[in-house]
Amino acid sequence: MENVTLQTHETQLRRSLKSRHLSLISLGGTIGTGLFLASGGAIHQAGSGGALIAYAAIGVMVYYLMTSLAEMAAYIPVAGSFRVYATRFVDPAFGFAIGWNYWYNWAITIAAELSAVVLIMKFWFPDSPSFFWSGIALVVMFLLNYLSVKGFGEAEYWFAMIKVVTVIVFIIVGILIILGIMGGNDPIGFTNFFADGGPIHGGFFSILGVFMVAGFSFQGTELLGITAGESEDPERDIPKAIKSVFWRILLFYILAIFVIGMIIPFTDPRLLSEDIAVSPFTLVFERAGIAFAASVMNAIILTSVLSAGNSGMYASTRMLWDLARDGKAPQFLGKLDNRGVPVNALIITSLVGTLAFLASYFGDGVVYIWLLNASGMAGFVTWVGIAIAHYRFRKAYLAQGRDLEDLPYVAKNFPTGPILALVLCIFIIIGQGYQALSAEGIDWNSMFVSYIGLIAFFVVWLAYKIKHKTKLISLEEVDLEDRS
Repeated sequence: MENVTLQTHETQLRRSLKSRHLSLISLGGTIGTGLFLASGGAIHQAGSGGALIAYAAIGVMVYYLMTSLAEMAAYIPVAGSFRVYATRFVDPAFGFAIGWNYWYNWAITIAAELSAVVLIMKFWFPDSPSFFWSGIALVVMFLLNYLSVKGFGEAEYWFAMIKVVTVIVFIIVGILIILGIMGGNDPIGFTNFFADGGPIHGGFFSILGVFMVAGFSFQGTELLGITAGESEDPERDIPKAIKSVFWRILLFYILAIFVIGMIIPFTDPRLLSEDIAVSPFTLVFERAGIAFAASVMNAIILTSVLSAGNSGMYASTRMLWDLARDGKAPQFLGKLDNRGVPVNALIITSLVGTLAFLASYFGDGVVYIWLLNASGMAGFVTWVGIAIAHYRFRKAYLAQGRDLEDLPYVAKNFPTGPILALVLCIFIIIGQGYQALSAEGIDWNSMFVSYIGLIAFFVVWLAYKIKHKTKLISLEEVDLEDRS
């Protein structure tokens, strides 16, 4: 199939991503260190049952968010995705803030992944220089994005495939251990799952804490909206990817956490460690008698980190390019090379990620920590934007007398779905600062650090709104004609 383009002349993104790329990009974007490492801490904090409840609740929220995004992305498949939808269906100022918020989030994520690569490589080479490994990782991420969108898609496809196979093997091995077939022990059954007072530990606030962790773990599913602008057939591929990916993600997370909880008691202090050598996956594989389990998991987590950095570079580059194309960023960032790659936006994004990474080596990393904290809230703000944009899109679509049967994909349970997702997202955002509350009072420094990203978002939103005097767009004036 020949590549078609979004536009003629110099701003032409190549539609080179196939259906298999989209499915694995979204799936791989979610399965990563949140599952391989953070799941252990979640089980330790709230027990196996509490962790399952929290992850299932977040899974339901993400399902509604992704079906909302799919409805809009299948109808208007653009690289700017939720920024464009927030601009057209809500308020230009809201869209402006969403776009810059999302670009910043992923640009800083690149820095975080470069730091993670260093830690992973020092597992094998403890005395090696940090800049050597971070430099190699940056070059790999840059080249995968620079060569072509198809190259990016293929890299993400295989990165994601490694993670998917790992989780499937883990679940199978875990079930065999539980049944006593592997590991050289009698069947475990539900002995560990119900040990020490039952599967739920610590009550409501423990589950609330895991709820926050689970929210971060699922971030990345919205990447599917960004890829819509370079999908071969978005009307077919976006809904297909959404339907298949969500259930796989939820199944993988729920089954993996269930297996860990059945094999390792939640009281085991090793679950709290962020060291790959004692990650829950490593512990289970070692119990099964698999040699070099820590090294194998370290290699798999390395691919996860490279995948996250690769996806982050892609998403932030496309968002910056889209902002420039719409006059919301310097014009030179809106140019593409003859392969349809926004090279200028890619270079600037890579430089910002690199500078943020370098900041971790100066002043005891204080600047870097502040940058990371500011980006921590960005994913949830994006999800709020998706929920609001979809609610307004559907209302405008019906207000203008259009038929839902003409949509390529119709999200179910409207308006309950987006409203539920919106409420849960806001609940998570508000809950970010709950740890700053104690019997002694409020830790205002911790509270400020928790919400600095939200403060930055509102500052950008209100500054643009005041300067350009933008208003909420009426449902009758929402632009549903321009689908490019």
